[in-house]
Amino acid sequence: MKVPCFASATFLLLAIVPHPLAAQDTPKPDNKKPPVTLKVQATITETEGEKKLANLPYTFFVRVGDPSPVPSPWTKVRIGSRVPVYTGKDNGMQYVDVGTSIDTRGFIADEGRFDIFFNLERSWVDGDVSVLMDKSTPAGNDTNAVRFKEPIIRQFKTELTLTMHDGQTIQTTQAADPISGRVLTITLTINVMK
Repeated sequence: MKVPCFASATFLLLAIVPHPLAAQDTPKPDNKKPPVTLKVQATITETEGEKKLANLPYTFFVRVGDPSPVPSPWTKVRIGSRVPVYTGKDNGMQYVDVGTSIDTRGFIADEGRFDIFFNLERSWVDGDVSVLMDKSTPAGNDTNAVRFKEPIIRQFKTELTLTMHDGQTIQTTQAADPISGRVLTITLTINVMK
């Protein structure tokens, strides 16, 4: 009789106390999509009428992933020069950044598509104007007055969001400079890195 009681107690104990060798809970499937790297090519084309003045390509890589919990980092490209600008007799010179700045980030959308956030700022020197360095001197025909050639800095900005797929090329923006009439066209191409 002692054997059946002992067996019953052992069975009851095994049923109550969790067994360390029991099967572990299966992990829940992770809905988070793995990060992907895109090769992005942005091209700025500048034309005047039918004449192409510039074709400026920029190629960089963007890591894309799920928008949460931590969004993908921005990829930043900066290229240009610092141009001196005369700010007055007491203040002297100030330097202004002139060139191209691109900020891009991306997220995985649905069905093999990607949401691309693209910000571009381009500035350039387009001529100059002669200004007096000493404002107290009359601007008349005084040939001894000290003059400084102040640059004219033109500017273009665009911020946009596009949904694109692998291998797609889109002409995103086209804008005309109101003074010179030059047309700037921005084209984007993305390719998934294998």
